[in-house]
Amino acid sequence: MKWGSKYGANYVNTLYAMIARHITLPFQLTCFTDDPSSIDERVRICELPALELPAGAPERGWNKLTTLQTDLGGLSGEVLFLDLDVVIVGNIDELFSYPAEFAIIRDAKLQKRMIGNSSVYRFKVGRYQAILDKFRQQYAEIQQTFRNEQAYLSHEIQQRGELSFWPEAWCPSFKYHCMQPWPLAYFQDAKIPVGAKIIIFHGHPEPHEAIQGITHKWYRPVRPTQWVADHWRA
Repeated sequence: MKWGSKYGANYVNTLYAMIARHITLPFQLTCFTDDPSSIDERVRICELPALELPAGAPERGWNKLTTLQTDLGGLSGEVLFLDLDVVIVGNIDELFSYPAEFAIIRDAKLQKRMIGNSSVYRFKVGRYQAILDKFRQQYAEIQQTFRNEQAYLSHEIQQRGELSFWPEAWCPSFKYHCMQPWPLAYFQDAKIPVGAKIIIFHGHPEPHEAIQGITHKWYRPVRPTQWVADHWRA
């Protein structure tokens, strides 16, 4: 999904190229967006589904909940959602065969709670329409109870007894699993954890910042990371 001005078409095109390099299965990448300009013609474009939040409501990723609707751009069956700012570093075939009704990353900061990180999740189209309906009907209460879309989504899937997490090694966080701790980060490069398939980025640095060695936090430095540049390319 791409909306607003945070990510340009280059993020979509780079994601397509990374998938193509790291999958042996036939695949189709669909991008739901409000601006299809300059997106690679091999990417299937669909209109961004409308969530219809109240005017002035904080976004917090709630738009992702529209992937739960039954009529999702004509898609059907099992689909894999990927955030635009992930970096694929290994073969991802297993993400399509992993046994789960709903699979998501376990949040690295909230290991003791059943909360997922929605940078990478797999689900069956239309199975969770009721969760989207409930959000639309009870938005005011839900946004006061849950910080963001992934906390609400995890709670609702868990209530159904269908929440599963990917194997921990598959989708590590660049910030928490790749970067070196302070002060070693000044002298040692970020590493790709053993078994990693998709590196997720949240907050800073973004992939382009990791390449340059920028984090915006003095206490969380990172050296310019060449392997991110090697993988994050069209």
